[in-house]
Amino acid sequence: MKIATVFNHAGGAGKTSIVRDVGYELTGLGMRVLLVDLDPQASLTKWLGVENVDLSDTVYPLALEGKSLPQPREAHGLHLIPAHISLSLAEAQISGQIGAVLTLRQALGQLRDSYDVVLIDSPPSLGQLAALGALAADHLIVPVLTQQKGLDALPGLQSALELYHRLRPDLGVALYIPTMYEGRRAHDREVLQALRANLPQVSRPVPLRGAVWLDSSSAGQPVGMFAPGSPVHRDVQELTRSVSEALKLEVTA
Repeated sequence: MKIATVFNHAGGAGKTSIVRDVGYELTGLGMRVLLVDLDPQASLTKWLGVENVDLSDTVYPLALEGKSLPQPREAHGLHLIPAHISLSLAEAQISGQIGAVLTLRQALGQLRDSYDVVLIDSPPSLGQLAALGALAADHLIVPVLTQQKGLDALPGLQSALELYHRLRPDLGVALYIPTMYEGRRAHDREVLQALRANLPQVSRPVPLRGAVWLDSSSAGQPVGMFAPGSPVHRDVQELTRSVSEALKLEVTA
């Protein structure tokens, strides 16, 4: 089982879409996939059409009360530990619990015979929930906007990655993913060039094709289900190949 956390403290980089759509594609390749939503905004949960979530369905009882992971919800062939707005309560409380930030890694370790891949959607912050997700991972996957905002976020991003690496020396970034790329804009091309020059393991950029992403999210369906064979779906398939290679998954994408 490979555990990857999709991490960036800056919002709008496409973390949730990557987790949902790559996860769905991996199920189509025969992988057993668990998704974990750590963002109190619960976008991943909503974008998979999962409703009626209680705080007890989230990682909260695990991190704060020492309980086991809840029974995952099922959606489109995926298993999901959902999020809830009240998960935000955990931010302040985890810091006061010795060892709480490592509980998710310990719990996922007990599921190694049940899943092939775990993808964790990290919140857009540098708080305790982000640390919970990062320290649970075997690898980090980092989406970066191909805009000035993406470049501006890199110093804070690198500081966070250095901290996590000190706590978990075996933890590193498996793949950087340039996102929201508009190849007709010189600015995007310049940012992409800068990312490739300064970061290792950079994937092909994910093009900006907003309408299908938004519509699929509103429908509560992954892109591969909502618009199979579309240009956006082909982008997702290409991204899935890059993620599979970076995580060394034994699939033929």
